[in-house]
Amino acid sequence: MGKGARKKGPKPDRKPKVRDVFVGQPFEGLAAEPELIALREFVPSATAKLTLADGGDVTLGTVLPMAAAAFVRSDGERFLGLQVQTRSSDISRDLGRALRWLLDAEPGDVLSVPDTTSPTDPDEHNRLQDLLVPSAELQVDLHTDFAWWLPEDADATGDVAVSLERANAAIMPTDRLGSGAYWVLAGEKAHLRWVRPEPENLLLQALARLSAAGTLGLGEGTRYAGSFRAHGLLVPVWDLDPEAHAREWAEPKDQLGARLDEALKSLDSEPLNATERRARDGLIGRQLTIR
Repeated sequence: MGKGARKKGPKPDRKPKVRDVFVGQPFEGLAAEPELIALREFVPSATAKLTLADGGDVTLGTVLPMAAAAFVRSDGERFLGLQVQTRSSDISRDLGRALRWLLDAEPGDVLSVPDTTSPTDPDEHNRLQDLLVPSAELQVDLHTDFAWWLPEDADATGDVAVSLERANAAIMPTDRLGSGAYWVLAGEKAHLRWVRPEPENLLLQALARLSAAGTLGLGEGTRYAGSFRAHGLLVPVWDLDPEAHAREWAEPKDQLGARLDEALKSLDSEPLNATERRARDGLIGRQLTIR
């Protein structure tokens, strides 16, 4: 049989290609955006009640057993996981689909991974922005372990017990100092990691203004370490004295926040001068990797 003959005949059915557009700022439009980013990226063990647009009772958790996307505890409490390994180009859609699954799940049901492969329907309203009250903030509860995976007085067994032991061993001491702002003790170093809601360019200019004025720190023994990007927002990081208690940084952090807000307001009428522009260039070069 010649090549031409072999090419003839019925063609196999092929699924239409689905264009998956990357969403660089998946939590945009939600008042809790900085908090969601912090809980997904570097807060080890925390929970928060979600305010659903249609009602319902769902608890957001940083990490679930076996890094599941969602599960219903045996006592009926529903948990949505933020820190999952499988993801598509739109994390908000992944979480929204897992949340939809959760609302119809029964006690003991587990969603191991979110739905990242189904084609997007133009009428689909499965992003977090569609399912949550956009103006609602998160009231975060920090935990020193992952005992909240289990109902009160229950004991972990099997794979859950192994997962619980590993998760507990990986926790770094963490304290919340405000919306999106967390003190973290990472080994012998302590940091303030602060997810800021402002556009990156404006925030860098404000940070540069404070840097040029010598007011970018949180006091003696502290220094601005740099920043990293996470889901469309910039996260500045400061090195702190690890011997000081986390609560000792609450007031200096608030004072820094006030200076930063003032610097942001001043940008409308006072462009950066030459010294501040040099400071901004220096800040741009100080990008960090926290993983």
